[in-house]
Amino acid sequence: MRRLVVSAATALGLMVMPATSNAAPAGATEDLCEACDTLLDLSLAHPRRAQDRARDIFRHPAETLSFFRVRPGMTVIDYMPSGGWYTRVLVPYLGKDGRYIGLNPAAGPGTAPGMAEMIGGLREKFPVEAAKWNLAGAPVEAFNSDQLGEDRYGTVDRALIFREIHNLHRMDFLRSELARLRKLLKDDGLLGIVQHRTKADAPAAYTDGNKGYMRQKDVIALVEANGFELVATSEINANSKDPANHPNGVWMLPPNYRSVAEADKPRYTAIGESDRMTLLFRKRP
Repeated sequence: MRRLVVSAATALGLMVMPATSNAAPAGATEDLCEACDTLLDLSLAHPRRAQDRARDIFRHPAETLSFFRVRPGMTVIDYMPSGGWYTRVLVPYLGKDGRYIGLNPAAGPGTAPGMAEMIGGLREKFPVEAAKWNLAGAPVEAFNSDQLGEDRYGTVDRALIFREIHNLHRMDFLRSELARLRKLLKDDGLLGIVQHRTKADAPAAYTDGNKGYMRQKDVIALVEANGFELVATSEINANSKDPANHPNGVWMLPPNYRSVAEADKPRYTAIGESDRMTLLFRKRP
């Protein structure tokens, strides 16, 4: 990737020069990282994130995007973007020369009606919602995965899946969606995953995705079995306070507190959000 030079004007507008490759010029790594840090800090500090910012202490967006080697000017897939928490970071950070793509799986004949309604119609619904956030930066596109044709293959720098592997696994989408992401990624593209993590010896009944948690070794094995290889792991999003054995799953923790009695909320608040694995993969040839 090209060297980034940040002036006062470009910093305020979160704009950068177009990317020409993913490799920094010789000797430019330090300048590149400093410039990226500046742009990312500006995006994270924006007033539009006033409500989102309370989750930063658990989700570590700056450290996570740095670990995933996300840079301005890239084309990035945000897989199952849901309410847009990471959208509001990525769109300004990627800048006007980047591309943001929200992507949901495509509902099939066996998909439950409620789930089909939740994941369907992303191309129509998500850009309308994103427009309400007044984000300046990368253009926002959104699709269900069966709407991306072969013309998009090999065009994506990074595919990011935040806390959704359990849903893909339990809904039997994981194999097909990993295959699709692999086709969409460039030859040097990377796949970043953050996922709720249970203990290595957790029983099978707790690790099938229906509690929101999975074992780290299982996630790595599933992803590697579908055409990727592990590049690195990080404890950025680890939380040693989380026993990861909640009877009603990860959703008992903040910010959901599902099925938690009012008297028990302080205990779950003290835990914080879930313990999470942070994994980086590259596609295998």
